[in-house]
Amino acid sequence: MPTGASAAGAGAAAAIASAMKASGAIVTLEPREFTAILNRAENPLLVVAEGGFWSKKTRYLMPYRGLIFFTKTDSPLQLPAGVEVIRAKKIWAPE
Repeated sequence: MPTGASAAGAGAAAAIASAMKASGAIVTLEPREFTAILNRAENPLLVVAEGGFWSKKTRYLMPYRGLIFFTKTDSPLQLPAGVEVIRAKKIWAPE
Protein backbone atom coordinates (compact mmCIF):
# COMPACT_ATOMS: atom_id res chain seq x y z
CA MET A 1 0.00 0.00 0.00
CA PRO A 2 1.50 3.38 -1.00
CA THR A 3 2.34 5.92 1.64
CA GLY A 4 0.89 9.43 1.51
CA ALA A 5 4.04 10.92 -0.07
CA SER A 6 4.37 8.23 -2.74
CA ALA A 7 0.66 8.41 -3.53
CA ALA A 8 0.92 12.18 -3.96
CA GLY A 9 3.93 11.69 -6.25
CA ALA A 10 2.03 9.13 -8.30
CA GLY A 11 -0.93 11.52 -8.54
CA ALA A 12 1.33 14.34 -9.73
CA ALA A 13 2.93 12.05 -12.34
CA ALA A 14 -0.53 11.03 -13.58
CA ALA A 15 -1.59 14.69 -13.85
CA ILE A 16 1.54 15.52 -15.88
CA ALA A 17 0.98 12.54 -18.17
CA SER A 18 -2.65 13.57 -18.68
CA ALA A 19 -1.65 17.16 -19.51
CA MET A 20 0.91 15.91 -22.02
CA LYS A 21 -1.71 13.74 -23.73
CA ALA A 22 -4.07 16.71 -23.96
CA SER A 23 -1.49 19.16 -25.29
CA GLY A 24 0.74 16.86 -27.34
CA ALA A 25 4.39 17.69 -27.84
CA ILE A 26 5.13 21.39 -27.54
CA VAL A 27 8.64 22.48 -28.47
CA THR A 28 9.76 25.78 -26.90
CA LEU A 29 12.22 27.80 -28.95
CA GLU A 30 13.99 31.12 -28.77
CA PRO A 31 12.29 33.73 -31.00
CA ARG A 32 15.11 33.64 -33.56
CA GLU A 33 14.83 29.84 -33.96
CA PHE A 34 11.02 30.06 -34.12
CA THR A 35 11.24 32.69 -36.88
CA ALA A 36 13.62 30.48 -38.89
CA ILE A 37 11.08 27.63 -38.84
CA LEU A 38 8.24 30.03 -39.63
CA ASN A 39 10.15 31.24 -42.71
CA ARG A 40 10.64 27.62 -43.92
CA ALA A 41 6.98 26.60 -43.58
CA GLU A 42 4.67 26.50 -46.58
CA ASN A 43 1.33 28.21 -45.92
CA PRO A 44 2.12 28.72 -42.21
CA LEU A 45 -0.64 28.93 -39.61
CA LEU A 46 0.22 30.96 -36.53
CA VAL A 47 -1.75 31.39 -33.29
CA VAL A 48 -0.89 34.65 -31.53
CA ALA A 49 -1.90 35.96 -28.10
CA GLU A 50 -0.79 39.18 -26.49
CA GLY A 51 -0.79 40.08 -22.85
CA GLY A 52 0.18 38.84 -19.49
CA PHE A 53 -0.42 39.78 -15.91
CA TRP A 54 3.00 41.02 -14.83
CA SER A 55 4.69 41.62 -18.16
CA LYS A 56 3.25 42.11 -21.61
CA LYS A 57 4.55 39.26 -23.76
CA THR A 58 3.43 38.05 -27.16
CA ARG A 59 3.06 34.27 -27.38
CA TYR A 60 3.12 32.25 -30.59
CA LEU A 61 2.16 28.67 -31.50
CA MET A 62 2.76 27.08 -34.88
CA PRO A 63 2.31 23.52 -36.14
CA TYR A 64 5.17 22.25 -38.30
CA ARG A 65 5.87 18.67 -39.40
CA GLY A 66 3.71 17.12 -36.69
CA LEU A 67 5.05 19.17 -33.79
CA ILE A 68 3.79 22.34 -32.15
CA PHE A 69 6.39 25.09 -31.75
CA PHE A 70 6.06 27.81 -29.11
CA THR A 71 7.87 31.04 -28.36
CA LYS A 72 7.22 34.24 -26.47
CA THR A 73 8.66 37.69 -27.08
CA ASP A 74 8.78 41.11 -25.48
CA SER A 75 7.82 42.74 -28.79
CA PRO A 76 5.86 41.34 -31.75
CA LEU A 77 7.73 39.31 -34.38
CA GLN A 78 8.02 40.55 -37.96
CA LEU A 79 5.89 38.03 -39.83
CA PRO A 80 6.60 37.00 -43.41
CA ALA A 81 3.97 37.57 -46.09
CA GLY A 82 1.36 34.86 -46.44
CA VAL A 83 1.16 33.83 -42.78
CA GLU A 84 -2.38 32.96 -41.67
CA VAL A 85 -2.80 34.43 -38.19
CA ILE A 86 -5.37 33.36 -35.62
CA ARG A 87 -5.69 35.80 -32.73
CA ALA A 88 -6.27 34.04 -29.43
CA LYS A 89 -7.32 35.53 -26.13
CA LYS A 90 -4.69 33.48 -24.29
CA ILE A 91 -2.05 30.83 -24.97
CA TRP A 92 -0.91 28.58 -22.16
CA ALA A 93 2.08 26.34 -22.64
CA PRO A 94 3.99 24.43 -19.98
CA GLU A 95 7.33 26.02 -19.23
